[in-house]
Amino acid sequence: MLKHVRSALLVLMTLCTPAAAASGAPPWAPSDITMTVHQVGPHSYYVEGRLEEASRANEGFIANAGFVITRDGVVVFDTLGSPALADRLIEEIGKRTKLPIKRVIISHYHADHFYGIPAFRRIGAQVWADTRAHAYLNSQAASERLAQRKKIIGRWLGADFSLPLPDRWLDKPVDFEMGGVRFSVRHIGPAHSPEDLAMLVEPDGVLYSGDVVYAGRVPFVGNANTKLWLKAIDRMLAIPARVMVPGHGQASFHPRRDARMTRDYLIFLRKQMGLAVDNFVPFEEAYKHIDWSRFQAEPTFNVANRRNAYNVYLQMEQESLSH
Repeated sequence: MLKHVRSALLVLMTLCTPAAAASGAPPWAPSDITMTVHQVGPHSYYVEGRLEEASRANEGFIANAGFVITRDGVVVFDTLGSPALADRLIEEIGKRTKLPIKRVIISHYHADHFYGIPAFRRIGAQVWADTRAHAYLNSQAASERLAQRKKIIGRWLGADFSLPLPDRWLDKPVDFEMGGVRFSVRHIGPAHSPEDLAMLVEPDGVLYSGDVVYAGRVPFVGNANTKLWLKAIDRMLAIPARVMVPGHGQASFHPRRDARMTRDYLIFLRKQMGLAVDNFVPFEEAYKHIDWSRFQAEPTFNVANRRNAYNVYLQMEQESLSH
């Protein structure tokens, strides 16, 4: 009963905004997923996605998103994995301020971070993303991920969902102020993706890092260049921050210490796969004999590690050929 009441209230709240009033009810099913808000600074908050792979059960709520409340409006960092989840985030923000959500910064163009853009566009927010995301949008990987997500969480995307573009493409560092709060947006990548952005809320000392660092789970490597990723972690840690909010997992009050897991995992993959390539050991044989015990207890190890290792194996082959 409470779930139905919440869904009805969410639809009513959405309809009461100027943008929604002009366009009617949203074309996606409402979400009633539980979303807990954590405050990490005087102005800074985040919601924490589940440390799982996307599924119907979790509605694709597997990543974090942040928001910063200033005296003139709200800045959001990432939009979650569907417009329905983004509506839930908007609902939670609305419990803490009646000020408008003015700006959205997208850390990178992976499904669990930017598919919520349409919900923020409905309420008039302006969306910024790094221009290097064009490469992903024009890729086969983007089309395949969209088809996969439609099968899993299609009702929360809406029947006509397509990959949303930002309102502004960033191609250089950006500093701005809103309501007395200074923000720094920096391109940290290429790391997890070519377009990785991080945002520092200067007076709070809160750094929203995106997926450059993961907390409490093994990273998703995909086609990322792990050599450059390790350099990007160093660049990110050079940013003076008291708190780091990663793209996945709990916020860290010890950024340098808690970035170690991501760094150590990438170093381990590169070392083990590099040894296999140097000794002409086939991937299957190498993978079977590696001691993975250091990382096996991490959530998503079973679903991500083999793919990560294979992608790094291919990467190490390419690196060996370029020497």
